[in-house]
Amino acid sequence: MEGRLFTFLGELVGHDQLPHIGAHLILAAVIVLLIARMATRKMALVPTGTQNVMEAYIQGVVSIGADSMGKENAKRFMPLIATLGLLIVTGNLMGVIPGFESVTANINFTLALAVIVFVYYNYLGIKINGIGKYFGHMMGPVPALAPLMFPIELISHLSRVVSLSFRLFGGIKGDDMFLMVLLMLVPWIAPLSGFFLLFAFGILQAFIFMILTYVYISGSVMLAEEDH
Repeated sequence: MEGRLFTFLGELVGHDQLPHIGAHLILAAVIVLLIARMATRKMALVPTGTQNVMEAYIQGVVSIGADSMGKENAKRFMPLIATLGLLIVTGNLMGVIPGFESVTANINFTLALAVIVFVYYNYLGIKINGIGKYFGHMMGPVPALAPLMFPIELISHLSRVVSLSFRLFGGIKGDDMFLMVLLMLVPWIAPLSGFFLLFAFGILQAFIFMILTYVYISGSVMLAEEDH
């Protein structure tokens, strides 16, 4: 596509949006699977190499959720959160490498992730608490407030989809544009500091997405504790 930023995968599959972002998504997923394979290929009692890094990562993910839902619940939902984190970090950092594009800089992908989180935490809330208690919790402490509280709560929950998707998309898209302008202005040694900042921002955006997912799940499955 004319005017489109050059990428290696774009040269292979074309620069139309769907195949272009699909190719980068597949690459990000393959990288995540390879990391998981490397970490579990030779499990050892005393971890080294990739296993050591992944165990530290998993412990970090559990500690993120422990503050909002307790350590046991954090372990229960860790597989989902850890997978989302790895995929988002990989997608974010791909754009830092010249010749590749961040899959998370596409609103369709970030919106899909946000919808998955939205559907999942509502499903858990209904499954664990029952549909009556789950939606009844959105109607306020007294029945008289239900006509006012329920629409507010409903809008609040729907806005989480927008918040999750646009926060990630906007942050990474802005980073990619910043990098492109930086490389055009100073294409040699000077952009190294910019690369470091983009690397840090890519990890930060993934961390925010993970912790918000934990918070949303916690709010949906722990109504009994919250009422108490």
